[in-house]
Amino acid sequence: MDLASFPLVEIGAIANAQNAWVALLLRAAGEPFDEAALQALFATPDLLMASAPLDCVVLLDSAAVLTPAVLDLLPARRVVLALRAQGLAPDEGAAQLAQAQARGYRILLDGALPDGAARQPMLRGVAWNDAADTDAARRPAPGALPVLFGPHLAYGVDSMAAFYACENAGFAWFAGDYALDTGAEQEQGDGSSRKRLLTLLALLARDADSHELENQLKQDPALSYHLLKLVNSAAFAGGAAVTTFQQAIQRIGRRQLQRWLQLLLYARRQPDGAPNLLLPLAALRGAALEEMCRRDGGDRDRQDLAFMAGVFSLLDRLLRMPMAEIVRDLRLPDEVEAALLRREGLLGRRLRLAEEGVLDAAALAALLDGAGIDAAAWWQVRLQACHWALQVARNV
Repeated sequence: MDLASFPLVEIGAIANAQNAWVALLLRAAGEPFDEAALQALFATPDLLMASAPLDCVVLLDSAAVLTPAVLDLLPARRVVLALRAQGLAPDEGAAQLAQAQARGYRILLDGALPDGAARQPMLRGVAWNDAADTDAARRPAPGALPVLFGPHLAYGVDSMAAFYACENAGFAWFAGDYALDTGAEQEQGDGSSRKRLLTLLALLARDADSHELENQLKQDPALSYHLLKLVNSAAFAGGAAVTTFQQAIQRIGRRQLQRWLQLLLYARRQPDGAPNLLLPLAALRGAALEEMCRRDGGDRDRQDLAFMAGVFSLLDRLLRMPMAEIVRDLRLPDEVEAALLRREGLLGRRLRLAEEGVLDAAALAALLDGAGIDAAAWWQVRLQACHWALQVARNV
């Protein structure tokens, strides 16, 4: 398949109930995945290398695409097949499903079966698009899904209320925008802690000297802990343990340290002790905008601004305050401010592309055009960004 006809694909993160990423969700934004599209996605090792060690869940409209050639290409140990139930006629795809099961694929039945169709014995796992059915009464009842045949996947989960309902039903994997529903969570910290965060953000935004950063970090024990934990992790292993801010700079360099500090703002744990899902999401956006800038030939400073715009785009969710107030206090460069407040300029259009969720083909194509990137390049950008976000989640 040539690059001009590369399929439009949406990649989403799947997390477990402990807020750890466990898989990537692949769904077609345009025409349903056919054999050619699946071969384009899996013919090179890029996808599986970037997502390792996570699984890939592929949403399929029909079992007919599961040809021997496709099954030879998709590793059963890493790929989960979610088959749309409404695409199953009474006897359609039985041979392909049986062959997939014989090869060890995990298969999820996506949605309710059509009238007259019997559930095949191999289809015990469940996938559920919570956003597609606004009638909560149709959602599986609490305890309805047996753990033995899981993990079951709920996607399109766009609120914390939906997350809790799906969790009670027995789903163990979740995808959707529920992590952005911070209003449903208990307020963390107080006004003084938020003020400390804003002060540190302002220092980072203006590239303050190391002494100022160190003094501010001393007022935030949690952030200092995460920083020292990071620089002493396997990712930066280099001899003696790091115990001071100056040693941290020597270990990983000032530029990298400032980038990690931007991300570590999201490292605070939830009230239940679970990691914050905003952390890998901020890393994903920052890395995607940086990579697009790099592909344009942007220098280090331009890449740093792009990264900052992506990471800072979730500060309103983190701090639970209007983005306009945050930007006013930080005195950001004009193009970053325009991107964060109004999604204006090339940086703003790219941020809109990076933050959008489920789209139809026309909407995604329009965003790609506005961002100045084609589908094949965007696929590579997303893979690299996902890979880096996974590293962030593992090391923080």
